[in-house]
Amino acid sequence: SVIGEWCNLGAGTSNSNLKNTAGDVIFNINGELVNAGSKAGLMMGDYSRAAINTSFNTGSIVGISCNIFGNKTPPRAIKNFTWGDQEYLLEKAIRDIENWTKLKNKNLSEIDKKKLTEIYNK
Repeated sequence: SVIGEWCNLGAGTSNSNLKNTAGDVIFNINGELVNAGSKAGLMMGDYSRAAINTSFNTGSIVGISCNIFGNKTPPRAIKNFTWGDQEYLLEKAIRDIENWTKLKNKNLSEIDKKKLTEIYNK
């Protein structure tokens, strides 16, 4: 698995890096299928987080600034700025990211805010 900076995995979160068939793991990256071989887990973008006991499937991709929660297994591909099964509004996302960085006595830079805004607007 590859977990981005400032991500948080709630207690009991799990993911698999091996399919039950022992076959190849295929990632769907923006509509392009990428074969990662027989072992590959979760790719999670910066500033994303998962609720307690979230279970990710093999080959899942979570975008940037996502908040994953709910009563069912998340989809294998979650787009940037997702809040549960809805859009995560940019202003709220930045507010929450700033709260996370304050926990470590850091600040979200204006450059990072600009980058997040550019990604959100794509």
